[in-house]
Amino acid sequence: MFADRAKIFIRAGKGGDGHVSFRRELYVPAGGPDGGDGGKGGDVIFVVDEGLNTLNDFRHVRKYCAQDGEEGKKKKQHGANGSDIICKVPPGTVIKDFETGKVIMDMSNKTEPVVILTGGKGGNGNMHYATSTMQAPKYAQPGEPAKEMYVTLELKVIADVGLVGFPNVGKSTFLSRVTNAKPKIANYHFTTLNPNLGVVNIDDTGAGFVIADIPGIIEGASEGVGLGLQFLRHIERTKVLLHVVDAASVEGRDPINDVYAIMDELKKYNVEISDRPMVIAANKMDAMNEMEKETVIDLMREEFEPQGIKVFPISGVSGEGIKELLWYVHDLVKQAPDDIVEFEPEFVPTFDFDDEPFTVEVDDEDPHLFYVEGPKIEKMLGYTNLESEKGFDFFQKFLKENGIIDELKAKGIQEGDTVRMIYFEFEYYD
Repeated sequence: MFADRAKIFIRAGKGGDGHVSFRRELYVPAGGPDGGDGGKGGDVIFVVDEGLNTLNDFRHVRKYCAQDGEEGKKKKQHGANGSDIICKVPPGTVIKDFETGKVIMDMSNKTEPVVILTGGKGGNGNMHYATSTMQAPKYAQPGEPAKEMYVTLELKVIADVGLVGFPNVGKSTFLSRVTNAKPKIANYHFTTLNPNLGVVNIDDTGAGFVIADIPGIIEGASEGVGLGLQFLRHIERTKVLLHVVDAASVEGRDPINDVYAIMDELKKYNVEISDRPMVIAANKMDAMNEMEKETVIDLMREEFEPQGIKVFPISGVSGEGIKELLWYVHDLVKQAPDDIVEFEPEFVPTFDFDDEPFTVEVDDEDPHLFYVEGPKIEKMLGYTNLESEKGFDFFQKFLKENGIIDELKAKGIQEGDTVRMIYFEFEYYD
């Protein structure tokens, strides 16, 4: 089965926690803090694999998690970094945020690996927090939490020419004649359910281009009717649109109305697509007599050629008119910009982590005395004026929102107990 869309969960590794330990050696009775730093978490990396052409693998495995960093160790030893996880995608893959649908990264022109989520930073060990007033810090910095999110992978076929048209107009027959592609061909609607890619070689000089048979588009496709949106995304990268119509009206369709209907769907989906060079292949000439051919082609040329859209009468069955059509399309491709249409990033994953450490401890000798320490506390007290009512309100809100009140309660604090923070002492009231 051809898969051109997948939803997956990605998670970078958590940073390893910093370690709390103290130097304990013979003849060193008061060794200082020697807790090492935690290791960095692994990254989530995407790379383009030219050997892939579908997103089938992501239908079977939906979670991609990098390894967490290791906790720091005693003797100032650094924890090991977590291993990265590498996701291989086919050329043309666009990575989008699942919640917003916005583009995170278009992998089309990426020859180097791209880091989508970076692993968390490792936390500092307690050796970093020794000061002249706090020579034995009992806290270390936790590692940065894991970054995780759901993303949507969309494969947008990379081809020079997009073959568009209603179902059963002969696109697959045309493709099988001009390329080595082997699409399924039958006389019923929606025979083609997968985009078929083929290489057109016009002559021995190497003249040619890549063509994609986009599955039959129906009216309402731009609103998601049928499988419309899945098909339309494959047209976005093409340089030229080759519109195949049933000029013989075998099924009673009006070829001129068909062209306008498809053009309208393209415009509703993406205005830029409708502005690209278009050629009309009036197919099934073999099903008409000479007078019918002349009448239909004259009408179509009068309608579209003043708009700059050339009409070529062809037959996918007999090969009539195909060579002339291919050379004209080849010239249009050569005139188009060489760059593959690339989608600009619209969304940058951001994660706001406050990982400054703090500890809540009960005094070893006095069960009614509690210590709250750490860089987080020092910073807060450094910019808070506790003498003002507003400052004291902020102080209490800070303790509550950061879980310090909950931690004190968990340690068994009671009304009237004393809480000591750096140089300040407070009496606790619930």
